Amino acid sequence: MSKRDYYDVLGVSRQADAAEIKSAYRKLAIKYHPDKNPGDKDAEENFKEAAEAYEILSNQEKKARYDQFGHAGNSGGFGGGGGMNMDDIFSQFGDIFGGGHPFESFFGGGSRSSGRRVQKGSNLRIKVKLTLEEIAKGTEKKVKVNKQIVCTTCDGSGAKDKSSFHTCNTCGGSGSVRRVTNTILGQMQTTSTCPTCNGEGVEITAKCTTCKGDGLERGEETITINIPAGVSEGMQLSMTGKGNAAPRGGIPGDLIILVEEVPHESLKRDGINVIYDLYINFADAALGTSVEVPTIDGKAKIKIDAGTQGGKILRLKGKGIPEVNSYHKGDQLIYVNIWTPKAVSSEEREILEKLKGSANFKPQPGKSEKSFFERIKEYFE
Repeated sequence: MSKRDYYDVLGVSRQADAAEIKSAYRKLAIKYHPDKNPGDKDAEENFKEAAEAYEILSNQEKKARYDQFGHAGNSGGFGGGGGMNMDDIFSQFGDIFGGGHPFESFFGGGSRSSGRRVQKGSNLRIKVKLTLEEIAKGTEKKVKVNKQIVCTTCDGSGAKDKSSFHTCNTCGGSGSVRRVTNTILGQMQTTSTCPTCNGEGVEITAKCTTCKGDGLERGEETITINIPAGVSEGMQLSMTGKGNAAPRGGIPGDLIILVEEVPHESLKRDGINVIYDLYINFADAALGTSVEVPTIDGKAKIKIDAGTQGGKILRLKGKGIPEVNSYHKGDQLIYVNIWTPKAVSSEEREILEKLKGSANFKPQPGKSEKSFFERIKEYFE
């Protein structure tokens, strides 16, 4: 099943500002919250879908890529590689509800450990070089990424063994502490990160000897990147959860892939169109001929009509680059250039001198002959 438009999911327009997007997500999150809809799988899926849409539209970088390229702009997606679960959603977007869980008061505050501070790993940026053929058809790339991974010795806990940590005595494992202060308006309750465990809810008594308590180590991961057809130089793709791992079981960062185009030896790209400069000699232009030209799909034979003028543009429909997230495809444009010899032999000169005075060799542009500016105008139209 194809993904719904993120703006439709949240019920906002494409012109909605950050405040409108946040407000729309908050209403849906409360409506479909698992604690309000226990055992309702449809509500849980709606809750996750709303979180996925908010994760993209609340981030200016990801939103810009989505607005331009659709779902392909953030190819990893919220769940397409990040593996985020319900706890990840609560920890990442807990601020939507003013800190903590919107139904905490219904359940005595102990039903979920969303008060714990969960750290997020840093994002990684890599460059991927693509040929024109790979851009036109889309491709799959496997890249080795050196990054921070979960410590294999302690499985990311940061502790020497399972008995080397205990529940924080200050916050009781919630990761946050509450303070009640008396003011002229009455009692005010505030919640803040526990200063003893830094919001983690546990304290390590003996650190892992490999990662020194961070829960991380350097490692290498081979990541498969699906590049959609039609990407362009400088475009950024995002894979959620494929960046650096986070300390002690936090949320991994994202992998940002920067697209770099490898120049083609004979074709040039112009948006979704492909350009080829064809050079023919004067005789072929006058008499007509057939020539082979390179295309993204291989060689193609084209006909040059007799009397073809220099600057003429031939068009091969559908031989260009597809638009990202669209069925529309560009064309290949062939610019005809007539090659004038820079040096001629005495015999050639004699032939040309004879032809020079011929009536057929005198320029006689008719109404059907387009000027350079008219051809440029036609190209852009």
